[in-house]
Amino acid sequence: MDFLYVKSLHIIFVVTWFAGLFYIPRLFIYQTEAETKLEPAKSILQTQYKLMTKRLWYIITWPSAILASFFAFWMLYQSPEYLSEPWMLVKLAFVLALYFYHAFCHNIYKKLQKDIVKYSAFKLRVFNEISTIILFAVVFLVTVKSAINWIWGVVGIILFGVLMMLGIKLYKKIREKRSWEKAEAAALSDNDKKSNQ
Repeated sequence: MDFLYVKSLHIIFVVTWFAGLFYIPRLFIYQTEAETKLEPAKSILQTQYKLMTKRLWYIITWPSAILASFFAFWMLYQSPEYLSEPWMLVKLAFVLALYFYHAFCHNIYKKLQKDIVKYSAFKLRVFNEISTIILFAVVFLVTVKSAINWIWGVVGIILFGVLMMLGIKLYKKIREKRSWEKAEAAALSDNDKKSNQ
């Protein structure tokens, strides 16, 4: 098969793999947050999220990971000179990190399917950003293809990651403040009703 067809198929399955890896932690977060709901909402939500994660994981994410890897190995087989490029070696290191991330997601998936909640919604939100950082790294490395520029790219990615973590913490504080204000407003409303009786 022509190299460009193989490359196109590789890119398509990388996109669908990342789509699965971006969405699966969100479902983990929703399933974890459903633990705090009252029945019957808790059971209904848990059942739905388990079904959604199972379909996403085994119909989209796993097949995409396998096919993206297959076409990547095919490209490297057709053009082994890529393996002598420093940017490609760094890219492959990030891809290895992506495999570890995928495996960690699989571990979380298996636990949540058994109703074992090991991580808080906040930790899962932070964890969710790892795939974004890897995506940025890989795209910059493949596009720039320069030994010096990829170093700056990686430094930029680390700074981007730090900014994302700070953004997540800020978002958490805003959510906590809003829920506290709602609780306070509800308490004041209850007090008003009691005083009017």
